[in-house]
Amino acid sequence: MPAPLAARARLFPALVAVYRAQLSRARVARIPLLFVATFQSIGIMILMRGVVDGGSEARAVVAGSSVLVVAFVALNLLAQYFGQLRASGGLDHYATLPVPPSAVVLGAAAAYASFTVPGTAVTAVMGSALFQLPMTNLWILIAVIPLSGAALAGLGAALGLLAPRQELATLCGQLGMSAALLLGVLPAARMPQVVSYARDLLPSTYGVEALARSFDGQPDWWVVCADLGVCAGVAVVSLAAATWAYRRAAVR
Repeated sequence: MPAPLAARARLFPALVAVYRAQLSRARVARIPLLFVATFQSIGIMILMRGVVDGGSEARAVVAGSSVLVVAFVALNLLAQYFGQLRASGGLDHYATLPVPPSAVVLGAAAAYASFTVPGTAVTAVMGSALFQLPMTNLWILIAVIPLSGAALAGLGAALGLLAPRQELATLCGQLGMSAALLLGVLPAARMPQVVSYARDLLPSTYGVEALARSFDGQPDWWVVCADLGVCAGVAVVSLAAATWAYRRAAVR
């Protein structure tokens, strides 16, 4: 009689195992790119300091530059990673493991999003000092980083898994980060109406808006929570789409 198969791993233990494996792997390969993302965002703020004096525009620049670090890692790099994993046959390795597909997607997304924490915090602090914004409510990053990271990571994973070729996955990741740069950093008041509609479709926009509103003297916390709620809803949808894309790519 053949030996019975082992029980399928539960979601949470499998997620933790994938997260730790991805974290140890990306620690060496991705930290230099994290420095690039941080310096890029700080450089953008320094350039914008010459044309923006203060007010709502300064808050938009600092918030957008901070969330841009999340977009660079969670959207751009994760799209490239899953595109490379699919092209090299690495998905076959995960498909043979007794772990749920959602654990693979969530574990990788959480690992990549974790690397954005120091860069985003440093960018927000330096931007606040550069534009003389209050730092009292920067604790909101505790919610902005994971929610924006989850939404963008799910989108990046889906793009990498659905792209038919690795080069297209890289292109999609770069285009997504460029959209986060142009639509997130530039003040919304100066955008044409048509462009503002595209800005509303970008998942990171609501994290940017929540962080920007926290710089007000008396923030409207109900509106901040509403922005974070939209970001959380988009995160659930994008991660579900990434899980579906993983199942589709793994069986083809």
